[in-house]
Amino acid sequence: MLDLFRKRRMWRPASKLKGAYDVVIIGGGSHGLATAHYLREHGITDVAILEKRYIGSGAAGRNTTILRSNYKTPEGARFYDASVKLYEGLSQELNFNLLFSQCGHLTLAHSDRAMFVMANRAEVNRLSGIDSRLIGPDEIQQLAPAMQVDNPNATFPIMGALYHPPGGIIRHDAVVWALARSADQGGAEIHQDTEVLGLERSGGRVSKVKTDRGTIAAGQVLNCTAGWSTLISDMAGVKLPITTHILQACVTEPFKPLLHVVVVSSQMHVYISQTDRGEFLMGAEIEPWTTYRMQGTLNFLQDVCRHSLELFPQLERARLLRSWAGLCDLSPDYSPILGQTEVENFHVSAGWGTYGFKAAPIVGKTLAELVATGRQPELIAPFALERFYEDRLVSELAAAAVSH
Repeated sequence: MLDLFRKRRMWRPASKLKGAYDVVIIGGGSHGLATAHYLREHGITDVAILEKRYIGSGAAGRNTTILRSNYKTPEGARFYDASVKLYEGLSQELNFNLLFSQCGHLTLAHSDRAMFVMANRAEVNRLSGIDSRLIGPDEIQQLAPAMQVDNPNATFPIMGALYHPPGGIIRHDAVVWALARSADQGGAEIHQDTEVLGLERSGGRVSKVKTDRGTIAAGQVLNCTAGWSTLISDMAGVKLPITTHILQACVTEPFKPLLHVVVVSSQMHVYISQTDRGEFLMGAEIEPWTTYRMQGTLNFLQDVCRHSLELFPQLERARLLRSWAGLCDLSPDYSPILGQTEVENFHVSAGWGTYGFKAAPIVGKTLAELVATGRQPELIAPFALERFYEDRLVSELAAAAVSH
């Protein structure tokens, strides 16, 4: 029986840490694992993935599974479009059913100003070759028959929406497991329950990574730790202009299929989708205070339920099964900080806010290219850390009025 269990493991049990690795990835979430997966394409297999808890225990396991590329800036739209295209082939690439459903994504507009903003975003998207368009209430009702669209007494009347057909949902834990299995098969070592305690610098490089299981030498070091990114970067002497907030979400008991599209309200600060298990998944904007304490609040539940019921009154008697919170690292312009830093061999994937899971494949592919070639890929060049010192911000603030 033990031999059968070993054969069915998705990745090898952790071995002892070696004294040195070509690449050390801090963070066992979707970005760190995706980088290890794509490093295989460059023949780099001497890789250690260090995770403080267990694989997918952070943002990768606490997000709300929405994928899309209809962002506000040309730089952001191109970047996330590349990620969605990778997601489209990821199940086949990883030989793992990721339950990816490109069911479409609606961003509702409730005012004339919101309609103008949505029209502007649609044109930005279309110029980048992204399928995105402004639609009216009749088409919204066809896409979401269960939603209350034509309500004369609505606090937030639905005037239109930005419709993004390639958007959808995916099984987030399946993505993490599949990437971890692929990284392991490629030779990377996955070390769970391994906390990074410090980084040693020598000659403008990070020379050693101190952990609670010993110290290891590193050729290249990647910080892929989401809400904890500032703490790890501080160890390398790299200051990141990031604040950490919590984001909350909840799910109802299962229902028969009612909603076949992702719905985001641009003024009610709520987003809703229905999972493969039939649960209605609901979330809102990040909390305004900075904290590392992932504790839910009654205010969130009250607000998200009130706004969800305005759109779906038939959920009035639905029972909430569970709620949770995760950490989000926000940069000043709401765009990521990605790639090289002033420390020669220390690279970061940070500042994602609530957008990180959407970007996992393209982050992994571009960071792997950076590690292998030493050159910053053109696709991620706009998101370099130095943009904050050169007045080259890439503002995605209010890209969807809520963070999704």
